[in-house]
Amino acid sequence: MAHSIRETPRGLALNLVLTLRGGLHSRPAARLAKAARRYTSDIRCISETGEADAKSMLDLLSLAPAANSQLILLANGDDARAALLDLGGLLADMQE
Repeated sequence: MAHSIRETPRGLALNLVLTLRGGLHSRPAARLAKAARRYTSDIRCISETGEADAKSMLDLLSLAPAANSQLILLANGDDARAALLDLGGLLADMQE
């Protein structure tokens, strides 16, 4: 999967489509939050229902994005590009 990271006034952004059949439920949200906590950058997840701290499973669950939802991962910090590449790949590879 090719990732197209773009610069925004708030940091680097990665647009993607959530392909999980059940949407972003507890198990994938926990995996995403755990992976996001490895980075020092501020990482946000934005959906049509709002915005959440990607390092918090509960924040991610509050978005309740359904399957095939458009998401934006937004990162600001020294390791922002690496974080977006890693997290975008993780979401693309999840099969749950």
